[in-house]
Amino acid sequence: MNLTISGHHLEVTPALRTYVTGKLDRITRHFDQVLDVKVLLSVENQKEKDRRQRAECSIRVKGNDLFAESANEDLYAAVDELVDKLDRQVVRHKSKLQSHDHAAAKHLM
Repeated sequence: MNLTISGHHLEVTPALRTYVTGKLDRITRHFDQVLDVKVLLSVENQKEKDRRQRAECSIRVKGNDLFAESANEDLYAAVDELVDKLDRQVVRHKSKLQSHDHAAAKHLM
């Protein structure tokens, strides 16, 4: 799995990098066919303070591309929300693959 973590208008610290990789381990636990992960962490220059910190992620898995984004006051909370969204998408993708394979095996019999 190729993991790319980049920052836009902020520096990605080692603590932030380990936090993001630790959270993304949850996705690889559910689905092991993850090919490529790109995470973009950014700070928007908005006047209102809420939802300034943004986290975006695109994941290439076998057979599909998944994308999620989240914004929050706190960057760590945005990463948590992002991983929750991605986890739901990965579980749904995995169940579609399993149900499709099961139907194909039934059809062959």
